[in-house]
Amino acid sequence: MLTVKRLITFFAVFSLAAALHCSAQEKVDLETISKIRYEGFHNSKIMEIASGLMDQIGPRLTGSPNMKKANEWTRDKLKDFGLVNSHLEPWEPFGRGWSNDYVNVRMVSPDIATLIAYSKAWAPGTEGSIRGHVVRVNIRGPQDLAKYKGKLAGKIALVGDDPEVKPSVEPLSERLNEKMLADIEHYQIPSERVNPAFREFAQRARFLRQLNKFFEEEKVLAVIDHSRGAIGGGTVFVQQAGSYKVGQTVATPQITLATEHWTRIARILSAKKDVELELNVKNNFYDGPDSMTQNDTIAEIPGTDKKDEVVMLGAHLDSWHTGTGATDNGAGSIVMMEAVRILKALDLKPRRTIRIGLWSGEEQGLLGSEWYVQHHFGSRPESKDPERKGDPSVRNRVNGPMTTKPEQQKVSVYFNVDNGSGKIRGVFMQENAAVQPIFEAWMKPFHDLGMDTLTMRNTGGTDHLSFDATGIPGFQFIQDPLEYDTRTHHSNMDVYDRLQPEDLKQMAVIVASFVYMAAQRDQMFPRKPIEKELPPPPPAEEDENASPVTNPAAADRPQQPRPAEQRPPQAQPSPTPRP
Repeated sequence: MLTVKRLITFFAVFSLAAALHCSAQEKVDLETISKIRYEGFHNSKIMEIASGLMDQIGPRLTGSPNMKKANEWTRDKLKDFGLVNSHLEPWEPFGRGWSNDYVNVRMVSPDIATLIAYSKAWAPGTEGSIRGHVVRVNIRGPQDLAKYKGKLAGKIALVGDDPEVKPSVEPLSERLNEKMLADIEHYQIPSERVNPAFREFAQRARFLRQLNKFFEEEKVLAVIDHSRGAIGGGTVFVQQAGSYKVGQTVATPQITLATEHWTRIARILSAKKDVELELNVKNNFYDGPDSMTQNDTIAEIPGTDKKDEVVMLGAHLDSWHTGTGATDNGAGSIVMMEAVRILKALDLKPRRTIRIGLWSGEEQGLLGSEWYVQHHFGSRPESKDPERKGDPSVRNRVNGPMTTKPEQQKVSVYFNVDNGSGKIRGVFMQENAAVQPIFEAWMKPFHDLGMDTLTMRNTGGTDHLSFDATGIPGFQFIQDPLEYDTRTHHSNMDVYDRLQPEDLKQMAVIVASFVYMAAQRDQMFPRKPIEKELPPPPPAEEDENASPVTNPAAADRPQQPRPAEQRPPQAQPSPTPRP
């Protein structure tokens, strides 16, 4: 008769043996992995690709001329690497294109000073040099509009609460330590309650549209807010002034200042002294078919005996407009390009076709990857919400059930990179327990590179969600944060110099290996059920206890801590969070 102690020992040994057996069943081609490592570490072209994309093309706002250049450049580069069927796949409708030519903001009274400033996307320019006196405007909600009515015509509105600028005591850059990785590995059971941040975001978005209309009617010369956060030091986080959709763009120039320059103006005003600024902002709008139709870049390495089945990898190619989109998400794009370059340089013959997708419109709500998935793999009914008219319906579960297409059955797995320039430390398994023994086996050759963490957690805000929504196994890698959220994410400092070459090489080698091993498997990747439709949410109501909009012109910039189980949706003009 077994004692309790022996019984516990027996089950522990049995469980370990079962896990080892599952891992042992997963084939790992160490010879090919060694070749991939050598090519990726000794013959890397990743920083050459990075300079071509970030330095020579620059920022890539969806709908801008630079986005078109980036699509064409990546298409041609992938063809040069030896990929086949390298082409641009159009999607529509998008909206208005936009670009900025220059910004010049000066204080001309009581002192003369050049200010660090950037125009917000989809805001108009000033149509030449203009001057105006600055008025401090502190509007926290609709109840504050009346006190400014009739007082702002011809003025420059300085909006937002006073930021607190502190010395940087905590490091701006960090890597995941053992405790952090253990926390990520620990699954958090999701709450049945709706994340209040979603409701707050919706309220802010509704009020932001009301506020923009108010500034237009009051004939304000320009609206100026300050960069988010307390980092300062010339780092300016900038996104959009309003919607990219036709008929919904704002009519008033909107500018974001470096925090320290904004606070100087605010202090002078609080001392009851006049401040006069000179503004000269040249922005361009692009309308018509070339703007309404955007593109994703697609290319393939053809398969052999399983060529009708597909393994996909991808990243979003678009960026915001003030830096050069290096860490968000030039890093992911060049990693994926380098991964397929490595596979072609080694002249490997994968069993399944390997397909790379570089997406546009991610920053406006994963639009490019959603449209691709909707055209090829599956969709839900079109939204009845007028705010979402024309939007893809892949992730909007309140629209109705998912209907899949035959191509959906042919895609084994999708891998995504979109969390900056930090090296890969593991994989978010998206609650798909069946993939754990596969990834455990595949990670072993990379323990020496710091990759050893798996978590059942979901992670949001990246293009893998478009694939996951249709039942295709889609995965985002766990990455070292470095300075992604503190310095580069959507900022003017998101430039080539913030890329980390050694980390990028590690990422490309791991991605190339994972993609190749997925292409070689005897079986397709195990799948989890497609999420069911959701009932429509109750009508939105104003909540008097909701957090005030302390910086209303920045209300389209919800912060996105990574990783997280739930987070507000990405900044986008639609006021309703995407389920």
